[in-house]
Parts: sequence; structure tokens; C-alpha cells
Amino acid sequence: MSIIKDVLQPWIEKNSFGVCSYLAEKWGLSESRVRIYFIYTSFLTLGSPVLVYLFTAFWINIKKILRSGESIHI
Repeated sequence: MSIIKDVLQPWIEKNSFGVCSYLAEKWGLSESRVRIYFIYTSFLTLGSPVLVYLFTAFWINIKKILRSGESIHI
């Protein structure tokens, strides 16, 4: 159990696009509460919050690119 908490949790948090931390900061909630919201609503609505999560991840990345002044190559 300790391996999961020490190794897997930081890896997932690092590679999860930062959506939960971004939303938690904007809404004034803790990250764990936002994550639990996504988990429970995903089960209740058969996965539709996953689309919201992916859209938000996309939007956050676009905002980072625009703020950094990098050019977008298509």
C-alpha cells in the first residue's frame, strides 16, 4: 500500500495535465475534493466528466502556449 502512495500517486499527479489543481485553485477547494468530484460524477454519468476533463486539459495547455509566446506549428 505504501508503494502505491509513494510511487504511483506522484506519477499520476505529475502526468494528469494539472486539471484538478487548476480547478481547485479557481474554485477555492482542495485538489482531493475536485478529484473525488470527477471520480464520482464519472461513475454516476457513465464517463461524461472525462470529456470535460480532457477539454479543460486542452484549454490549459493552449493558455500556457499563448502566455509563453511560443508559435504553434501545425
